[in-house]
Amino acid sequence: MKINNYILPILAYLALTSCKDQQLNSYDLVIQNGQTIDLITGQIKSQDLYIRASKIVKIEPSGSTETFDSKKIVDATGTFILPGFWDNHTHFRGGDSLILENKKLLPLFLANGITTVRDAGGDLSPSVMQWKKEIVAGTLNGPTIYTSGPKIDGPNGTWAGSLEVVTDADIAKALDSLEILQTDFVKLYDSRISGEAYLKTLKETDKRGLISSGHMPFTVSLKETVDAGIDGIEHLYYIMKGCSSAEIEVTQMLKNKEIGFWQAMPLLREGYQASTAQTTFALLKDKNVYVVPTLHIGKTLSYLDEIDHTDDVYLKYMGKGLIKTYQGRINGALNASEKARKDRKELDQFFGSLTKSLNDAGVKLLAGSDSGAYNSYTYPGISLHHELEAMVQTGMSPLEALKTSAYNGAHFLKKEKSYGTIAIGKQADLVLLDANPLEDIRNTQKINTVIQNHKVYSKTELEAMLKALLE
Repeated sequence: MKINNYILPILAYLALTSCKDQQLNSYDLVIQNGQTIDLITGQIKSQDLYIRASKIVKIEPSGSTETFDSKKIVDATGTFILPGFWDNHTHFRGGDSLILENKKLLPLFLANGITTVRDAGGDLSPSVMQWKKEIVAGTLNGPTIYTSGPKIDGPNGTWAGSLEVVTDADIAKALDSLEILQTDFVKLYDSRISGEAYLKTLKETDKRGLISSGHMPFTVSLKETVDAGIDGIEHLYYIMKGCSSAEIEVTQMLKNKEIGFWQAMPLLREGYQASTAQTTFALLKDKNVYVVPTLHIGKTLSYLDEIDHTDDVYLKYMGKGLIKTYQGRINGALNASEKARKDRKELDQFFGSLTKSLNDAGVKLLAGSDSGAYNSYTYPGISLHHELEAMVQTGMSPLEALKTSAYNGAHFLKKEKSYGTIAIGKQADLVLLDANPLEDIRNTQKINTVIQNHKVYSKTELEAMLKALLE
């Protein structure tokens, strides 16, 4: 039978259209009947998520009758779906002898629904950069890692591997090396760096368009630090300094070496002034500076002299070498004077109210655990959940606390186009919970399924992952 020449193009078009329709309705993963949580509004919807090449390509109300083909289907009935958690302050460190022990910590993050971590500086940069590549390639199970690489500090800095800066040439060399290493942000530390070198480093970092975060030497003011261009401030000591009417006086005492860091704490806390604090909060908000409260580690370290951690569930996952690094802080707490112990605990209480005040003022917060070697009993994975819980205990709502993880974390690192919310075009890094975290923040620990980097980890697989760490 001879086909009319006019019909051939029509048949070809129909065949091509049919193929395209099949491709459009073919997915790598479909998650059905889950309750998705909008981290901006707190709204919960029953939805189906369609995922292709690790990205969400379509979202439909649950119950859709559309025909589709998928390599894997997850029935999410009864679960609550969030973007995978971000731990915005972790550490991989401890020297070459602890490389393997640090690497073995990676599954602890996934088992706790943490699909991304921000490594805030250490001395294992070559290994961390290699892990990053292997995780992206799918050959290593672990969270996406964003790292600062080595910290920037002054001569003979506290932490091994830090880049020492004194002169303008040192600053340029340090930042050049971090750019060559392709780190994700710049982390500054305050153990030996001069105030002048610190501010110059921040200004040069800002000039190069790099993201910066860090501590702050007490020989400079918080306003000077913010004006120099810092993007994120790790811990609340430095915020408290900028909220104190005694900041100028205490800064001068530190410059004169009349007092040290810890002697300055009660003076600054006692000098806290609401009007000064509001001015500082407004500056942080206006300059879009993020703050990482690290409340959980603060409480953990403040009570090392009272709480016995030998029966901690997560202690059994820590390597012997890593546990050995805990002893320094433990000894410091046990040998501290009665006044020092009292001051530390009062500071811990104060930081809770300061966190709430920052949040109420619209300052953006980041949830970070500060887990890693040397930080006694602050365990990778579970400590982020304790941080979220600590935030809620200050008076923040569960939704506000949840935003400080994936949503704010993505915005801080300028990754919000790919991460932070459940939306079409976003990366399908997700956590499915067995209970609603908006009703009780402790429900973030009720992990059902984790989806990260093409992989779906069921509850059974996550439990097996943890069990394997003990073998």
